[in-house]
Amino acid sequence: MKRSRRRLDFRAINSAALGVLHTLLHRWLPEGRTQGGEYVARNPRRHDRHLGSFRINLQTGRWADFATGDKGGDVISLAAYLADLSQGEAAERLAIMLGMRHE
Repeated sequence: MKRSRRRLDFRAINSAALGVLHTLLHRWLPEGRTQGGEYVARNPRRHDRHLGSFRINLQTGRWADFATGDKGGDVISLAAYLADLSQGEAAERLAIMLGMRHE
């Protein structure tokens, strides 16, 4: 993917991603489910047999795998973690996926 020379607006990308977070989670983690204010799924980065330890807060985008200690504070960090990308690459892909133009 060709990288843009323009600065990415991480705040705007995260804000837009939060607006469609449930849809993104169903795409990225289709076997998960909503439980209270969280999305609970199996972690695809490890051999995770049961739902429970990998959780994403649906209001903030904060996420954690309580079995491994992996965690992040927003949707971009989740996308980076799941796809094994840098924060910048994940932000760029999310911006494209969300139809955003960034500066």
